[in-house]
Amino acid sequence: MSTAAHDERVCFSDTLLDVGPEAATLCEGWNARDLAAHVVMRERRPDGAAGVLIRPLAGYTDKVQSQIAATEWTELVDTVRDGPPRWSPMRFDPLDRAANTIEFFVHHEDLRRVTEPWEPRELPGELVDDLHVALGRAVKLTARKAPAGLVLEPTDGRGTIVAKKGEPSVTVRGAVGELVMFVYGRQDHARVDLEGEPAAVEAMRNASFGV
Repeated sequence: MSTAAHDERVCFSDTLLDVGPEAATLCEGWNARDLAAHVVMRERRPDGAAGVLIRPLAGYTDKVQSQIAATEWTELVDTVRDGPPRWSPMRFDPLDRAANTIEFFVHHEDLRRVTEPWEPRELPGELVDDLHVALGRAVKLTARKAPAGLVLEPTDGRGTIVAKKGEPSVTVRGAVGELVMFVYGRQDHARVDLEGEPAAVEAMRNASFGV
């Protein structure tokens, strides 16, 4: 694999080793070990990952993730770095881009941004392009519960995305990576500017995004 998603996976794995298994993350209740186990389960135990979407299976998901988390730390990170098994279709570049670009970018930032001070990274152009494409595909689902219309306006040369039509409407401006963080529920850790009616802006800052 030679995608921007793959490169971000490698950076994520390096950061996991740097911060250690007990490091905090932006995912409430999860440390770095839990986050790594989540990634491995998603790619290697799809039966366990089902509970992310199907609530009655949440207990089974927690059990599988806990079992994976018990793996020795460097071995666990090596498994993250190695990626999906060889039989997985996600090893093919187009699916890797579609499934993993946002996944690894957001979780990498979950490690980076949990502790102040932090600054946004200078992202490679290929990663920005792939994030923009992936965001355009996913945002109508992630923003379906938005409390108002939502327009995403990148400040780094990519096209505007209408995430949800409606009035009143809120426009969120920022670099593509920051817009990704915002609509994936990390509003407090995204460097963006919001424009719209004050009540709608406040509601958007506290909205519950996601599937």
